[in-house]
Amino acid sequence: MDETWEGLRRAAIEVAQRAYAPYSGFPVGAAALVDDGRVVVGCNVENAGYGVTLCAECGLVSSLVAGGGGRLTRFVCVNGDDDVIMPCGRCRQLLWEHGGAELLVWTPTGVLTMDQVLPQAFGPEALER
Repeated sequence: MDETWEGLRRAAIEVAQRAYAPYSGFPVGAAALVDDGRVVVGCNVENAGYGVTLCAECGLVSSLVAGGGGRLTRFVCVNGDDDVIMPCGRCRQLLWEHGGAELLVWTPTGVLTMDQVLPQAFGPEALER
């Protein structure tokens, strides 16, 4: 992995330490590079009403939009043991919307494109048909 990937992983590890995960005990941190050079991060925020829990990826995408938008170009998420993990299914859809097929995702088996992580994805172009 190059220095950019390692920097993203370090940012994800750091933000995972701020996760609010009292119910699952499974903190998650996420970091991504934006096409303008910014790095955005997010951590999971659990809730006693489990259905309103926010995944780390949700926080990251919210930060992206609140910070002016842009396209995600690289993404990684980690657990509380600093292991690289896969984004959940719901969040794969969020990542597709804001990074597209070419978004690079560091997975436990290496770097994959978002198209490989979420094949035949549903995106904005499907609504235009």
